[in-house]
Amino acid sequence: MTNDTNSSSRLAGRIALITGGAQGIGRAIAALFHREGACVFILDCDVNMGSKTAEELTSQNRSRPVRYLAADIRDPAQIQHAVNVMRQSHDRVDILVNNAGVELEKSIDSVTIEDWDLVLNVNLRGAFLLTKELLPSFPQSGGSIVNVSSIHATHAFPDSIPYACSKAAMIALTRNLALDLAPRHIRVNCICPGYIDTRLWDHYVQNSAHPEELARRTAALHPVGRRGMPNDVGEAALFLASDSSAFITGADLVVDGGLTVRAHS
Repeated sequence: MTNDTNSSSRLAGRIALITGGAQGIGRAIAALFHREGACVFILDCDVNMGSKTAEELTSQNRSRPVRYLAADIRDPAQIQHAVNVMRQSHDRVDILVNNAGVELEKSIDSVTIEDWDLVLNVNLRGAFLLTKELLPSFPQSGGSIVNVSSIHATHAFPDSIPYACSKAAMIALTRNLALDLAPRHIRVNCICPGYIDTRLWDHYVQNSAHPEELARRTAALHPVGRRGMPNDVGEAALFLASDSSAFITGADLVVDGGLTVRAHS
């Protein structure tokens, strides 16, 4: 029995584009959207991982292939090319997930202009450019845009200035787009994940001085008793992309296992 047979097909017949979909949170979102009936496009700058992920997800249902688009979202020309490739097979898009991002941990003394530009250009400018490029492809009936921000947007952590600024701006972008695009029936919301177990997080833990202690300590920070999984964010994205959230726009949904509501001594 296929995943589609088991699913409720909440996104049946819809066209979805997910940036940073090759791995981690983006891959989880792509897999859930595909399972729920969407025709999924993954946009990622990692050609090897992007192609591999698209093939692996396609293998779950070859009647509806997941397609990979190569682009560095810092480059308007690459964004335009990727969108044009998408339009060759589909004349519309119903869902956009702006998930692609990079994280940087440096003190203010160590951050360079190049660091600042990299983080802001990928995390914020890229989302703005892609959204603007795709707007003409949304149908008159509207659609949904889901942006991925972070708890860094509202809570300060050491050595995170460029990343935190980019994610705080993502919430501002979400709210203003929600207002501007409401007449077009396009809802815009964002997700603020906390600590999520991705390959990059695992790499960070394993390269720390005390991996087991760091893993234990970060899990204990969460009232629910664990760090998040990519699928936790994926389910939130599915909710915001589907008709289940038809009366929600301009919202930022925190997905952090209670991390940011717990008082720490």
